[in-house]
Amino acid sequence: MPSPESQAAERTARLESLRIERQPEQRGAARHIWPWLLGVALLLAGAAAVWLWERPNEFAVELATARAEEQGGVGASVLDATGYVTARRSATVSAKVTGKIREVRIEEGQSVAAGEVLATIDDATEQAQLELAAAQLDAARAELGEIRAQLTEADLNLRRARELAGRQLVSERELDAAVATAATLRARLETGQRNVAVGQRAVELRQRQLDDYVIRAPFAGVVIDKNAQPGEMISPISAGGGFTRTGICTIVDMYSLEIEVDVNEAYIQRVQAAQRVSATLDAYPDWRIPAQVIAIVPAADREKATVRVRIGFAERDPRVLPDMGVKVRFLEAGPEPAEGRPPGVLVPTRALRERDGTSFLFIAADGVAQRRDVEVAGASGNEARIAAGVSAGERVIVDPSPEIVDGVAVQARQGK
Repeated sequence: MPSPESQAAERTARLESLRIERQPEQRGAARHIWPWLLGVALLLAGAAAVWLWERPNEFAVELATARAEEQGGVGASVLDATGYVTARRSATVSAKVTGKIREVRIEEGQSVAAGEVLATIDDATEQAQLELAAAQLDAARAELGEIRAQLTEADLNLRRARELAGRQLVSERELDAAVATAATLRARLETGQRNVAVGQRAVELRQRQLDDYVIRAPFAGVVIDKNAQPGEMISPISAGGGFTRTGICTIVDMYSLEIEVDVNEAYIQRVQAAQRVSATLDAYPDWRIPAQVIAIVPAADREKATVRVRIGFAERDPRVLPDMGVKVRFLEAGPEPAEGRPPGVLVPTRALRERDGTSFLFIAADGVAQRRDVEVAGASGNEARIAAGVSAGERVIVDPSPEIVDGVAVQARQGK
C-alpha cells in the first residue's frame, strides 16, 4: 500500500498536468486587437459627424390654406381691393341742453333698445319751473271758475231785470247796467279760458324741456364708446374751454355694417352694381364672406384718383366689427355648379406641378412635405379647383422649389 506521502505527490502531479500554458505569441496578438477596434470606432464617429454636417436643413416655404369652394360657382376675380368695415348707422348721442350729468346707465359693449334711457342730467331747476307752471295753471283754472259763478249770477239778474222792465217796475238804466255786467263777465270768461289754455301749453312746454334732461337711445344698437361720467358737464355745443362733454356715448347699429373700398378709377369699369364679392377680414384670413356691391358712389376723389364703392354683407355675423380691415375680390359671374357635383377645394394655381401627365402638389404636415396627386377640375384667376386629393383646411406649399421632395423637412416662411 503506497504511503500517504506518495499519494500526495501523485495528486500534485495530476493537477500540474491539467494546467494550460498560454503561448507568448497568443498574448501579443490579444494586445494588438485593441488599437484596431479603437480605429474602427473613430472612423464610425467621423462618418456620423460628416452625415450630420451635410444633412440638409429645413426648407422655408410659403404656405396657403386650401379652402372649400363657395356656393354658386367660384367666379374669376376681376379685381382685388382693400377697405374697411363701416357702420351706415352710427351716432354719438348727446343732450339737447347744457347741464351736469347725474347718472350714466351704459357701458361699452352693451346692447340698447330704441328709446332706452342712457343717462340723466340734473333737472332740479327745470323741475321747479314745471311746478311753478302747474301752480299758475291751477290759479288760472280757479279764477275761471270764479268768473263762471259771477256770470251765472249776472245772467239771473239780467233775466229778472228784463221781466221787471217789461212791467215797468225798473228803469231802463238798471236794465242796461245788468246787460253790461253780463257782457263784461262773458268777456272775462273768454279771457280766463284763454289763460287756462296758455297755462296748459306752459306746463306741456316745461314737461318737454324736462324730458330733454333724460338722454335716450335714438335707435337700437351696441355701445362702442362711453364718453362721459356722472358729475361732468355736458352740452350740445363745445363750451367751457374743453371741460364740457359734447356726447355721452357712441352707438352703432350692427345690422347696418357694410364695406367701403376705394377703387382706382382706371379699373372702376370692372365693378358693377349687384356684383358678387368675396370678402376676407384681416382678423380671419381663412374665412370667406359672401357679399355684394350695393352702390358705386357717383363721384371720384381728385387727389387719390379713386371711386368709393359700397359693399353689403350677404349675412350677418357677430365677428364682423366696425373699422376692421378687409380685402375684397370682385367676382365675375361664374357658372352654377352641376347638380350632384361634389364641392371642390380651392388652392393657389402656383402650388400645382405636373409631371408625366399627373398633377400634384405638396402639403406641409407636422413639418414634413408630403406629395399629393390631385385631380384638377378647373382654374379661375389665381385659384384652381381640386376635385380630389386635398381637403379643405390643409396647408399647401406655394411655388415649391425643385429641392422640395416627398419627406423633406419644411417650415413656414417668416410672415406667411
